[in-house]
Amino acid sequence: MSVTIKDVAKEVGVAPSTVSRTLKDHPSISQETKEKVRKAMDKLGYVPNVSAQNLANKYVDTIGIILPVIGSKERKSNPFYLEIMTAMNEEASKQKVTISVASAPTQEELLANVELMYRQKRVDGFILLYVEEDDMVLDYLVKQKVPFTMIGQPYKYFNETSCVDNDNQLLGYTATQHLLDKGHKKIIFVTNNQKENFFKERYFGYQKCLMEKEMTSLPVMSLIDPQSYLTFETCLKEEQPTACIAIDDMFALRLIQMLNLSGYKVPDDISVISFNNSIFTTLLHPYITSIDVNAAQLGKTAVEEFLTQLKEPTELKKRVIIPHKLIENETVMKLK
Repeated sequence: MSVTIKDVAKEVGVAPSTVSRTLKDHPSISQETKEKVRKAMDKLGYVPNVSAQNLANKYVDTIGIILPVIGSKERKSNPFYLEIMTAMNEEASKQKVTISVASAPTQEELLANVELMYRQKRVDGFILLYVEEDDMVLDYLVKQKVPFTMIGQPYKYFNETSCVDNDNQLLGYTATQHLLDKGHKKIIFVTNNQKENFFKERYFGYQKCLMEKEMTSLPVMSLIDPQSYLTFETCLKEEQPTACIAIDDMFALRLIQMLNLSGYKVPDDISVISFNNSIFTTLLHPYITSIDVNAAQLGKTAVEEFLTQLKEPTELKKRVIIPHKLIENETVMKLK
């Protein structure tokens, strides 16, 4: 049988309300009485009912972090999520709040987890770490007026969404411009993810840069299965690109392996540039030239923005842009 506030009160010889106030560290209770109550709690093994306390308070000081439904092993081990969540956890500690993670193998299960966490008042709201075109989780958050912030830019509900993001169009533009500056004219964009908005924005940035220079962009190459690998090999022979833009560093490693297997050396035959500047850029030689998206700042700012929106709600939602930086390594060669 579990120990109650009444049991603790009886042990000390005080009213249950005194025990309750001690739990909240209320200044009306003397330090001597608080110490007696706390000793009695330890002696009897009393555990506070956090759920009941949460229902009585306005805030529970916990932020739910919603991870995307991650299908492939590659995406599950992507260091971007680890880096961004580490930064969020550090900032949450500074702000005296905690982090709770919502994840699931399907969109339906993810929605059920999110609904349960919010309904039981285990979180004050959420930060989404992904953007998808048709997202039932985002639909729920907006329609139920749940406080939330998103890392990325939504396809819809733009006026109802607080966002922290890079300028992904500018990222794609910057990568393409860097290759052009190095003398490359045949550039191909390669990805293993076409679902999320950041891919579309980066690809559009690539197209925009080439269009401004009155140069032709090539159709995106999506490498998701053995058939697409064969199509890519044919594309390399027919188009003879001198450079590839990879959607992120982890995929860039796979791309470099594929190019090597097809008889191309990086960067001697084909240059490669990527995004994120994660640990994968310096795992193997040649080190990957990459654009640093400042994942730590994305995570820190998302926590700050969420708490601002929570404590000072406003109709006007903000989009905060985190700057990027090009990190030159060994996978881009300057053409003569």
